[in-house]
Formats: sequence, C-alpha cells, structure tokens
Amino acid sequence: MDSSSCLPKICWLLLAAVVVALPDGVHSGTQVKVFDVRKFGAIADGKTDNSKAFLDAWNQACQYKKGVRRRLYVPLGTYVVWPVAFKGPCTGPLTVTVKGVVQAPVDKSTFSLDHWITFQHVSGMLINGGGTFDGQGPAAWPYNECACKYPLPTSVRFNFVNNTSIRKISSVNSKHFHFNVFASNDLEFRGVRIIAPDESPNTDGIHIGDSSRIRVADSVISTGDDCVSVGPGSKDIDIVGVHCGPGHGFSVGSLGKYPNEADVTGLSVRHCTMVGTQNGVRIKTWASPLKSKAYNFSFHDITMTNVLRPIIIDQEYCPRGGCSKELASNVQIKDVLFSKIQGTSASQVAVNLICSPSLPCKNINLDNINLAYTGSKGNAKSYCAHVIGSSRGVQKPPSCI
Repeated sequence: MDSSSCLPKICWLLLAAVVVALPDGVHSGTQVKVFDVRKFGAIADGKTDNSKAFLDAWNQACQYKKGVRRRLYVPLGTYVVWPVAFKGPCTGPLTVTVKGVVQAPVDKSTFSLDHWITFQHVSGMLINGGGTFDGQGPAAWPYNECACKYPLPTSVRFNFVNNTSIRKISSVNSKHFHFNVFASNDLEFRGVRIIAPDESPNTDGIHIGDSSRIRVADSVISTGDDCVSVGPGSKDIDIVGVHCGPGHGFSVGSLGKYPNEADVTGLSVRHCTMVGTQNGVRIKTWASPLKSKAYNFSFHDITMTNVLRPIIIDQEYCPRGGCSKELASNVQIKDVLFSKIQGTSASQVAVNLICSPSLPCKNINLDNINLAYTGSKGNAKSYCAHVIGSSRGVQKPPSCI
C-alpha cells in the first residue's frame, strides 16, 4: 500500500512498529561492540578539538563487521567538536549514546558553514543517552542576518537518514536551527529537550523538509523561532504531546517562495500545549505566482496560554516588507481541521484566516474553538478573507466562516 493513501493513525502505528523494532544494544543476548571516543583520543576538557577522534570512532563503528550491534559512546564531560559529517551507509544498525556535552566551536571561521554536526546516508540509527548538543549560539547571534546568503550553522542535520530514533537528547543554544531533517524517512524525536532564549534569532527547534513519516513526541521546545517548522515536500508528519514556548509556534511554511516546491500533505498536531508563543498553529505562504498545494492538516486538542496569534493562515506572508501588492499566493490550501483548541489569546483577533483571492482556501473547518482575549477591551474576534469551509460546536470567538 502506498504510504500516501494510508490513514494517519495507521501510518503512525506502522512507524511505531519500525521504531520498536530498532535494536538498541541493550537487549539480553545482543552482542555489542562499543566505540568509546576517549579510546580514539577525545579529551573532555572543553577546549581540545575532538573532531578527528569523533570521526575516527564513527568510521570504525559504521564499518564494523556485520551481525554485531555497534555503539559509539560519548561519556560524561564536555567535548568540543568542530564541524563534522558522519557519513554512511554503514554495515548495520548503530547506536550513538551521548552522556556528556558535545560543544560547538565559537571560532568565526565556522559561522559561514551551514552545519555543525551532520548525519548523512544512514539507516537504522538510534541516538540516545540523555546528553546535550551545545551550539554556543550567543557567540554567533550578533552576526545573524535574516536575509544573508549564508545563514549561521544548524546544530544537527539529518540528510538522507532513514529508520532512525532520537531519544532523550537535549539541544541548547543553537546558532541557527537546532535540528534540520532533509530528504529523510521514518524518523522519531521522542523526549527531546530544545532550549534557546526567546530573543535568539532563527533558532527553529526542528525543521522538516522533503521528508516523510517524521514524528515529534513527548518533547519540550522553548526557543526563539518556530518550535517545529514544516517546509515544502513534507508528508505524513505527526506532532504529539509537545510543549512549545517561548517561540513562534507550529508552522507550515513559508511556502511559495522558490520554484518547483513539492506539496505539503498529511500533518497532524495534537495533544500539545503552547505558552507565551508569538503564533499558535500557522500556515504561511508568500504572495507569488509559484504553484503548490498544502492539504490534509489536523490541529487537535491544543491548549494555548497567552498566545499572540493562536490560529492563523497567512497567504500574504512578507516578514520584511517590500512585497508587491498586486500579487496573490498560488499555493492552494485545503482540507484543514482546527478542533478542540482552547485557552487564551494575547491579541483580540484570536482566529485570523487570510487566504488568497486567486485561490481561496477550501474545506477549512473550525470545531469547538474556545479562546478568550486576555486584554481589557472587548472580547476575542475572528477574521476571515477568501475562506470556504464550515464551523460547528463551541465557537469563541464567533466563527467568521
């Protein structure tokens, strides 16, 4: 059966089965070969460049003989690692157990790179251990320019990675995105902790693009940009039990900025809490002639506390101004459900659905919305433009559909 045709619940049962089936080297009777980075020369003094030691340990673990579960082990301590790419394919499943702190350099020569740690062309990997990736972002944030050609480095990239689980790992103070998932399938982030100050620029927690069957579960994301951002080409994304705040919320997009963007479909955000975020659940597209689709989204059972813009579709996205007033978005948004969304809005317009005049949003459904305005003047309001859909159940503010 093609994965695009399976129901979300069935898809995620299949993914859960894949994740559970991943061996982690701790089951009784499983032979484990441990590759301790200290045996390869790593020194946990917070100063020494351990890139070669980590890469040597990875290469030996990755290519070790078949039939043996292998573990790359980072003990307690602080290990400085300069930009490095851990590449596969490997001869079998591999566990990366991080107990200590892996720390990024603060040398300005690394600020123009697009990555710090990259995992590439790997399948069947487990990253665990309770340790931390520290991007040392405060050293780089003053150099951030949103429109610059070369953004600051992402902390951890997953490129062409499949069948992988990231469990009980922390990422703090990334220079740019914390985690970036690209062209990957069947990844689960569970019990991760992502932390950066509210004012830190472009520190998205997890960004997903051109990937399918990605799950983020039971995690805490407190950062300076989107908690989770879903970009073009994303398919069957499940976000469940995530606490978001501070940050910019859960976002689809922005879409429609570049030619030949693939569609986004099959997003479920459920059982989440949001506190003090700039946005709640958001879909954003540029007003441009570039065509694509965004459809089959469900935002369910989300509690918001003092969120500035709880529910928003913005098809006039233009964060830095200067966009043409003559253009309209050509991204078709359809089949979106907002259900059981409750709590408080820090702005009076709690539901703001601004769609494209050339391609109105279709089948947009509001089901049991209960959002109160925290301000002293008036009640919460909703605003719609170019929206086709329906509403049912409790509607506070009164529905504009």
